[in-house]
Amino acid sequence: MKVRLRPVVASDLPVHFEHQADPESAALAAVPSRDRDAFDTHWARILADPAVVVLTIEADGEVAGSALSFVRDGRRQVGYRIGREHWGRGVATAALTELVARNVTDRPLFARVAAHNPASRRVLEKCGFRLVAREPDGDLEMLLLRLD
Repeated sequence: MKVRLRPVVASDLPVHFEHQADPESAALAAVPSRDRDAFDTHWARILADPAVVVLTIEADGEVAGSALSFVRDGRRQVGYRIGREHWGRGVATAALTELVARNVTDRPLFARVAAHNPASRRVLEKCGFRLVAREPDGDLEMLLLRLD
């Protein structure tokens, strides 16, 4: 399988919308789904922000998800969302590896993942991130990982 990152184009957005609207994906990510208007507003903002790196993940030529980096609370963070039909195929690991090697070279990098999402934590660890803190977030426990 060939995985690559590329700039987001308008025709990717309906696929990204469906990925974030998947209830299982939203629950694992601990990020609520947005309705279409809120999604469009959010994506317009992140695509226009020069401090945000946001890319489409392709797997064998098909839109498989998105990967991004942004600054929150003074820390450069990374994140990704993979469509459920691509889970368990190594897409997230390949995309995050490329993101941190070629697109976001700042260090340290941080990532937050819900403690109830061990698959995403494993992706981050395979890419060199290490657990540095456990943070309560309402009823959830979030894990903060760091890549030096």
